[in-house]
Amino acid sequence: MAKRRPPVVHGTIVIDKPAGMTSHDVVGKLRKTLGERRIGHAGTLDPDATGVLVVGVGRATRLMQWVTGADKDYSCEVVLGSRTSTLDDSGEVLETFDMSAVTVADGRAVIAEHLIGDIEQVPPMVSALKVDGKRLHEYAREGVEIERKARSVHVARFDLEETTNPAVWRMVVTCSSGTYVRSLADDLGRLLGGAAHIRKLRRHRVGRFDESMCSSLDTPNLLPEEEMVAHLPRVDVDSATADRIANGAMLSVGSGFEGAGPWRVHGPGGSLLAVYEASGRQADDGSALVKPSVVLSVGG
Repeated sequence: MAKRRPPVVHGTIVIDKPAGMTSHDVVGKLRKTLGERRIGHAGTLDPDATGVLVVGVGRATRLMQWVTGADKDYSCEVVLGSRTSTLDDSGEVLETFDMSAVTVADGRAVIAEHLIGDIEQVPPMVSALKVDGKRLHEYAREGVEIERKARSVHVARFDLEETTNPAVWRMVVTCSSGTYVRSLADDLGRLLGGAAHIRKLRRHRVGRFDESMCSSLDTPNLLPEEEMVAHLPRVDVDSATADRIANGAMLSVGSGFEGAGPWRVHGPGGSLLAVYEASGRQADDGSALVKPSVVLSVGG
């Protein structure tokens, strides 16, 4: 078997994902456009959703872990009165309710009591979460219901606004990674004594990446790989320390590491060398040691 060539294209791309494509479809198209195989995305967007999708190319794929867990901003429309099989408007309608008497004030009261701050949420069967190596939505397509455990998530913002249609509200959410917006709407509908589903879901921000940084899939803008970790504290080192880093050495906090980390480490020429994190260990002189989490080699 021929050995796969090392990646030659490296960087970060922030795509404004169009509706009708999976996140994997986006990766596939970029592989063809850039002629590079090592490409991945930092956080799935539903096929019908649009908005910010952060993509790593080459070495940058090794840095995506510091983006995947970032908080996110979303907006969508929540449609009152019906529950669907997918919790959005692409699914089959399962139940309908008369919710004409429900007001936005009612919705805001339910949110304030049950759906803001730290909450427990059960992942929907239509999610990309893997169970025994298989995604939940794959089980769902087969008609199989898998027992899911509730997970703790954080909802920092959950706003409702009226639209010209009394059965449709605009919904704006800021939440932690792993939060399912469609489930928030479904829970909202249930708590209001009926049902609800979402449509027109858009992601406006992932961590420090927002819509102002987006490029289109047809004309992707390749940003430097260090954009993935630009939010981390920066440490600059000399050439001797850079050589040690290339060999995966642990370093003393006396080398310029302050705070809790993790830290992005740059060499004399400004290039990103590695990301370091606390090790919980000490040097012989009693100083704390930091360890490499990712070391970026020239070859990828």
